[in-house]
Amino acid sequence: MIDSKDNKEPSLAQALIPVAGLVALLSFSVYLFGEDASYGPNQIALCVGAALAAAIGWRNGLTWPAIEDAIVAGITISLRPILILFSVGVLIGTWILSGTVPTMIYYSLLILDPSIFYAASCIICGLIALSIGSSWTVAGTVGIALIGAAAGLGLSLDITAGAIISGAYFGDKMSPLSETTNLAPAVAGTDLFSHIGHMVWTTIPSILIAIVLYVILGLNIDTSASADDLAITMRLIQENFTINPFMLLPVAALLFMANKRLPPIPTILAGAALAVVLALVFQGKALNAMAGDAPSLALGIFKGIWQTLFDGFVLESGNATLDDLMSRGGMSSMLNTVWLILCAMVFGAAMDYTGLLQRLVQTTLSFVHSTGSLIATTIGTCIGANIITSDQYIAIVLPGRMYKEEYANRHLDPKNLSRTLEDAATMTSPLIPWNTCGAYMAGTLGVATFAYLPYCFFNLICPVVAVIYGFLNFKISPLAPEGAGLEASA
Repeated sequence: MIDSKDNKEPSLAQALIPVAGLVALLSFSVYLFGEDASYGPNQIALCVGAALAAAIGWRNGLTWPAIEDAIVAGITISLRPILILFSVGVLIGTWILSGTVPTMIYYSLLILDPSIFYAASCIICGLIALSIGSSWTVAGTVGIALIGAAAGLGLSLDITAGAIISGAYFGDKMSPLSETTNLAPAVAGTDLFSHIGHMVWTTIPSILIAIVLYVILGLNIDTSASADDLAITMRLIQENFTINPFMLLPVAALLFMANKRLPPIPTILAGAALAVVLALVFQGKALNAMAGDAPSLALGIFKGIWQTLFDGFVLESGNATLDDLMSRGGMSSMLNTVWLILCAMVFGAAMDYTGLLQRLVQTTLSFVHSTGSLIATTIGTCIGANIITSDQYIAIVLPGRMYKEEYANRHLDPKNLSRTLEDAATMTSPLIPWNTCGAYMAGTLGVATFAYLPYCFFNLICPVVAVIYGFLNFKISPLAPEGAGLEASA
């Protein structure tokens, strides 16, 4: 946003320069570095894009101190997700040490047939996310266990991650406990339950199509090929961890606290603390292995727990696949994700303060000529905001404020806008590697964003369904006459 009347308004060409530069560098990043692109190359691309935006702002009359202050303010938006990330890193490490994750993996291997695994993973994550309203919590707990089970069954981790994210975002989107589900109607100017009821029309068909696709993928699995790997994995888990239902207490505690809407960071840390207690009681073998050559057993156990908190758990079973799966967690495991988020927020803040983002947004309004094009433009803006600002909350709030008046001018009920915001902004946030959601999912599940993206069927289908509805004028509610209350049809 321009801070003085003496500053020039940016042109469309200027607004496109940082975006074009970022897209070009990100493309080269993926081409040159592949799955390692998010471990440094993408961060540099984002910083270069921010530098281009800042240079244009400076040319238009903004001062560097003002731009710098705006960037610092933009970074502060990401501090809460960063604290959650560090807490999740602690949680992952302690849940492996305590046997919680190994127990979930072991029981999953017992009850989930490979042919239905992908569909079941989607449904399980969807139901849990629906009950607690948090896709991040589901991915960081049940999601990790399902990734481990997929590895044990010899299944695709990319497809499994896609199924986990699809289910988690379905539940998050439809839950009245979700932050985004409350934010979207607040921005659009409608009530929560009208919003949820209206979302049913785009959400339910999308998740059903996604589940059918996961079932089809499961039918093509050669279940006989995974039998030997399954037996080996289950034996190694039993050899290295104590497996019993008590190990699931941290899961129950976390879900209970989340369902009670307790703050996320204390909730996650409480789950980690309970896991440490269980490790001390049940996981003697794992603790002894972590103790190493410490002067005494007690000091070694203390050192092992401490190391798990900051650098994660390390397993040395002799099986490379299982060791790679179980050697994770700790605060340090989230450092690269934090780096990516910080660079993304720098770019988003620079684009916003220099007025380049607003210039791009104004241009999109020129393409709006009908209800269908309005919804398509809203979706495109949400996706663009997710890409440029790297934050799903901004991707909801910014287009919501921009298009609220336009929906009213076209006599469209505001719940159409709130539904569209969720169909686009919420759904596409985990599909962008440098978005806070995409960075979190990749870092937590251990699968690169571009690797799982083609299999996030629900997230990909939902925006398409929304656009189709818009152009067909299907389930698009008109604005209720004044005094008609909430009687407009869904």
